[in-house]
Amino acid sequence: MESYMDYLNGLYGFIAALVVTVVATPLVKAFAIRIGAVDKPNHRKVHQRLMPRLGGLAIYIGFALAYMFFIPSSKETFGIFLGGSIIVLVGALDDRFELSPKVKLLGQIIAALVVVWYGLRIEFINLPFEGTLNFDWIAIPITILWMIGITNAVNLIDGLDGLAAGVSGIATAAMMIMALIMGNTIVAIYCMILLGGIIGFLFYNFHPAKIFMGDTGALFLGFNLAALSIMGFKYVTLFSIIPILILGVPLSDTAFAMLRRFLNKKPISVADKEHLHHCLLALGLSHRNTVLVIYGISIMFATAAIVFSQSTLWGAGLLIATLLFVLQLGAELIGWLGEKKKPLLNTARRIRQMRAGK
Repeated sequence: MESYMDYLNGLYGFIAALVVTVVATPLVKAFAIRIGAVDKPNHRKVHQRLMPRLGGLAIYIGFALAYMFFIPSSKETFGIFLGGSIIVLVGALDDRFELSPKVKLLGQIIAALVVVWYGLRIEFINLPFEGTLNFDWIAIPITILWMIGITNAVNLIDGLDGLAAGVSGIATAAMMIMALIMGNTIVAIYCMILLGGIIGFLFYNFHPAKIFMGDTGALFLGFNLAALSIMGFKYVTLFSIIPILILGVPLSDTAFAMLRRFLNKKPISVADKEHLHHCLLALGLSHRNTVLVIYGISIMFATAAIVFSQSTLWGAGLLIATLLFVLQLGAELIGWLGEKKKPLLNTARRIRQMRAGK
């Protein structure tokens, strides 16, 4: 009965966050224009006109009000909320003044340290063949690296209307479903409320967008997803695989970007126009359809994570192998690694040529 009332509270929190975000977004839009927090078009960006950013502030306002009234109090959730508030401040300052990468990284480290201080850490990983791998003192730097990595991975995919918000919403929904399956009430309710804020913002952010979430929103959502993945799955066997699957789109886009730049002998920090959404646009897909295709890929990863959590060891291994093959093949078909880096397709071509020669 207590769990039922808790989940009902979560539903009320979802509605509250959604409604407040819907109401707050036009006000935040007007505020962003007034203070000059706008996104200017350039050679890397798809939009062709000035767009107000800072939209993530509306998500935060909706989430924060619902958090105060509907999330059961705990040390860990307060740490995530406090760290997320720091991230929002850093993102908002960047949306207005364009902070240097070093200053943004410092803000992210401080926010991650707050989460660690309040007890949320990757202290161990349960292994598939019994036993655990304990991290001891190294748990703190591992947690900080995870938090910063996921936070920036979500920020990197924020390149089209509704993309980062939708992908984050799908990941949040997957975490909510898994938390419900495992009976993790606090994580489930936290996800419900965060999802409410995301959906409320998508009313204004889906193509054609009226406002961008900016770093304020992308960093805030990435930070929360990173923290929730630790809080929700740290006792699950192969903890590291499940959140990686749930966050498959931003993580694979980041991984392929780093690999692509390494193979092309370019600095990893140098931006390019070969991210997943750029590749799909180059194939001729419309803005809206590109976003919908990536939503579909996100749902595939999220579904795989849920199936993985309920699979046997051999079934889970087969699932991962299949996903990796499909991911590599898809990357080669759309030129995600560049036009010349296509080992699977090149191998298939050679086999066809050998058969034709016979």
